[in-house]
Amino acid sequence: MASVGEMKNVAPETAAGLSRVMLYRIVAFVLILGAWEAAGASGLFFRGVIPSSVLIVTAFIKLMGDPVFWHHFGVTFFEITTGFAIGTLLGGMAGLVLGMNRYTSLVLEPVVQYLAATPKVVFLPILLILFGIGVGSKISLAAISCFFPMALSLASGVRTIPPMFLRVGQSFNLTLAQRIAMIYMPALLPPIATGLRLGFGIATVGCLLSEIKLSNAGLGHAAMQAYSRFDIPTMLALLLVIFALAGMGNYLIGRLVRLPGPTNRRVTRLQQG
Repeated sequence: MASVGEMKNVAPETAAGLSRVMLYRIVAFVLILGAWEAAGASGLFFRGVIPSSVLIVTAFIKLMGDPVFWHHFGVTFFEITTGFAIGTLLGGMAGLVLGMNRYTSLVLEPVVQYLAATPKVVFLPILLILFGIGVGSKISLAAISCFFPMALSLASGVRTIPPMFLRVGQSFNLTLAQRIAMIYMPALLPPIATGLRLGFGIATVGCLLSEIKLSNAGLGHAAMQAYSRFDIPTMLALLLVIFALAGMGNYLIGRLVRLPGPTNRRVTRLQQG
């Protein structure tokens, strides 16, 4: 165990490292902002294509007070979260089955891998026929998009569980549900976190692509409307909202998997042997 003196020495170093990282981030932001303003003022691009950051911020403030924007935001948020929840649940179940059953894996996993490499937007025409241009097709595409990362991540994670843990479960005559809750799930927390992060990002992309292609509501639809009016500041402000939504979702997933609790303590014990 580290002494009090060692802990005191580590704390300033950690604080200095965080301060340095924050400084680098601020410098990078200033450089990017300066490059953007210089490109807009250079005359190398069509007028209005690269608007001033002041115009973008003004458009963003107007969006915050626009009820129509919040309607579009609510539609996109509902589509992403619902599709993500459905795809994650089904993908997790499929991943456990593929990882736990050797013959099922040999038969089905190659098919899952081939479909995972397929751009999910190719399913959009079928989904539009089945569910129309409303939220149903967007939720379905988001669910399909995040199904495959979760399934493949869990399937590969199951195979990394030490056989000793499984033999201990068998010696205690644990049921399948007990083995999943007490052995598989604690050991699979890192693959689950990876699947959640990848799945959320791909689900967000799939949902927004479907809104851009054919939709009557959502942030993607609103961005395309702004583009059709050549209202570039509003379009970029909407894109900033989309980036913030995706970033916040990824941050919350990261915080969730790091929360202290019984599952995390089991993972620590497993990693320590």
